[in-house]
Amino acid sequence: MNQPIRKHDADLLWRDREDVAVLTFNLNGETFAIEATVVQEILDLLPETRVPGAKTYLSGVINFRGKVIPLADIRLAFGMEAGEATIDSRIIVVQLDVEGEPCLVGIRTDKVYEVTSLAQSSSEPPPSVGMRWRADFIECLVKRNGEFIIIPNLKKIFSVDASPSSSGMLFSG
Repeated sequence: MNQPIRKHDADLLWRDREDVAVLTFNLNGETFAIEATVVQEILDLLPETRVPGAKTYLSGVINFRGKVIPLADIRLAFGMEAGEATIDSRIIVVQLDVEGEPCLVGIRTDKVYEVTSLAQSSSEPPPSVGMRWRADFIECLVKRNGEFIIIPNLKKIFSVDASPSSSGMLFSG
C-alpha cells in the first residue's frame, strides 16, 4: 500500500515547483539535502559551548557573527552515532521558522557536497515500515543516480513537540 507524501510537507518543500535547489551534505555515510534558500552560510567547525540539560542533538551553542546560535547534530535526532570531526566537517547555518519565530541554527555535518537541483518527480515519501529513523523527521526521499537523498524535515526536528519531554524551547531537555 503506497502512502502519499504528506501533502502539507510536500507543499512546503516543492511549493508547486518541479525542481528545488538544495545543498547536499553527508552524515554517517548517508546523503542529506536541505533547501538552498534557508542556508545562510557554510562554516568550518567553531568552538562550541555545551548547554546543560539541552536536547541531546542540540547540546551546544556557537558564536555566529556575534550571535549565540544553537548547534545541532541531527545525526543524534535520527538515532545515528555521533561522529568525530574531520578535516571535511562543516557547519551549515540555516534560518528556520521555529514555532512561528525566525531562528538561526547551525547543523554539524561530516562533509558538504554541492548545491544541486532535485526533481519533484523523483521524490517519494519515507516508507511507513522498515525505516530505521522516525518517518516524521523525513520530508521525503529523492532518487538520484541510483541512490536516495534524504530531505530531513528540519521544522519537525526542531519543533517543541519533537520529543515527549519538550517544554517549548529549542534547548528543552
